[in-house]
Amino acid sequence: MTTDALPHSLTPQAAWALLKTNPQAILVDIRSAMEFLFVGHPQGAVHVAWIDEPDWDINPNFVTEIRQLLLGGAATNAEVPVILICRSGKRSLDAGAALRRAGLTAVYHVDEGFEGERDEYHHRSTVGGWRFHGLPWEQC
Repeated sequence: MTTDALPHSLTPQAAWALLKTNPQAILVDIRSAMEFLFVGHPQGAVHVAWIDEPDWDINPNFVTEIRQLLLGGAATNAEVPVILICRSGKRSLDAGAALRRAGLTAVYHVDEGFEGERDEYHHRSTVGGWRFHGLPWEQC
């Protein structure tokens, strides 16, 4: 996959800054419904799963669901910033590539994700991620 087909990487802090300075930007949490609800999610994030239970298959309607967030799908809105976040930045890279292939150009992904990578004790949210950096989040 060429770098042209990949989403633009943002640190959690840069993603938060983009959301604060561009009111059209949307933050989409692409983790499973269980992760979104029980692990927590950034405040104001919209949930559209890239891969979800019970089968853990890629959501065949992912691009359509994102387009529906952008003016109800009436246009591609290629320039509206769409920021994707997952657990550690891996799924959002793949999901962002799918959006780029579908013609959206202002696609970003949070490179550290919501929880970041695991530390030497296999704990998350200790070495990186949205929560680690103290950015606003909530939990159901």
